[in-house]
Amino acid sequence: MTDPKRTGPLAGLRVLDISTIIAAPFAATLLADYGADVVKVELPGEGDGLRHFPPFKDGRSLWWKTTNRGKRFVALDLRTPDGAATFRRMVRDFDVVIENFRPGTLERWGLGPDVLIGENPSLVLARVTGFGQDGPAAQRPGFARLFEAMSGLTHITGEADGPPMHSGYPMGDAIGGLFAAMSVAVALVSVANDPERHGQVIDLSLTEAMFRLLDSQTIGYGEVGWIPQRTGNANQYSAPSDVYPTRDGKHVSLSGSTNATFRRNLAAIGRPDLATDRRFADNKVRVENTGALDAVFREYFATHDFDEIVASFAREGGTLAPILSIDMIYEDPQFRARGAIVDVPDDDFGTVKMQGVVPRFSRSRCAVTGSGGALGRDTDEVLKDYAT
Repeated sequence: MTDPKRTGPLAGLRVLDISTIIAAPFAATLLADYGADVVKVELPGEGDGLRHFPPFKDGRSLWWKTTNRGKRFVALDLRTPDGAATFRRMVRDFDVVIENFRPGTLERWGLGPDVLIGENPSLVLARVTGFGQDGPAAQRPGFARLFEAMSGLTHITGEADGPPMHSGYPMGDAIGGLFAAMSVAVALVSVANDPERHGQVIDLSLTEAMFRLLDSQTIGYGEVGWIPQRTGNANQYSAPSDVYPTRDGKHVSLSGSTNATFRRNLAAIGRPDLATDRRFADNKVRVENTGALDAVFREYFATHDFDEIVASFAREGGTLAPILSIDMIYEDPQFRARGAIVDVPDDDFGTVKMQGVVPRFSRSRCAVTGSGGALGRDTDEVLKDYAT
């Protein structure tokens, strides 16, 4: 039975999420955000390991509640003959299965692609792994920092004289989840356009997803031997562009590569005269003269307070952003005006705050129906249709 509460452009779509931790579950959650009825299947007694990730409130993982929002929760052991048989029956009524076990695991359980698509020829099966279904690294365990390290991203992140650095959040998982959700949507279009409605198996390597993002590196190295290096918060393709401390101990981020934005940024710091300086005539020469230009902006930021800087750039239409911590995001007028933080029903705490659904759709209202729930909460309701 489909969850009748679902709204959004994917209302009516049914998804089985048998994945764990972040990347693949996040993909399923995005589909739930857009209206899909997502049933998360977990191992009885243990559940998804993300249930044990901080931060915690009253012993319950808050991270779990947001990464698995909008789903129904079933406890079912797919490793047993009875559990596998029940799952095969479920697959007949669902459009998508998302999994992230090591290659060969589903096959050992008797639930490989041939079996599942045999049960439902129109099924989209998304297989999300660290390195893909084949190749010498296929059986290696995968975590976001490994994807980021092997993709080339970590190599270019950090100070020029320091070690490579990771961000403070597992971006490899988040980006992989986006690729997985997009891939499912693309595959569903192909099924809908096929007169015989043949399904698709998606082989998504999270390392390759990260690698795909770094657009310029591959062609740059292949054609001219370019190997980007770490440059701290400055970038290598526009100037001025860096993170700057303000007089009152906060930070702002400056960007912008076009001549028009450069002129507006100069106006914001009271130096419109530099627009006619030949060293700064266009982005190419500005990059070549980064040191001189950076010194001008750095001095301005160091001698002015955060609020004054932000107001000046806003007034002139400059391309600067305040660097916001999460407490500042809660109070930011743009986030508030957009309703970017919403109250979501929660079984334990009544309501909890989370990001809203991104993006907005003009004809389809999306809503977060609830946070991640207890292990097996909806087992009886969901499995009553699949008893032998």
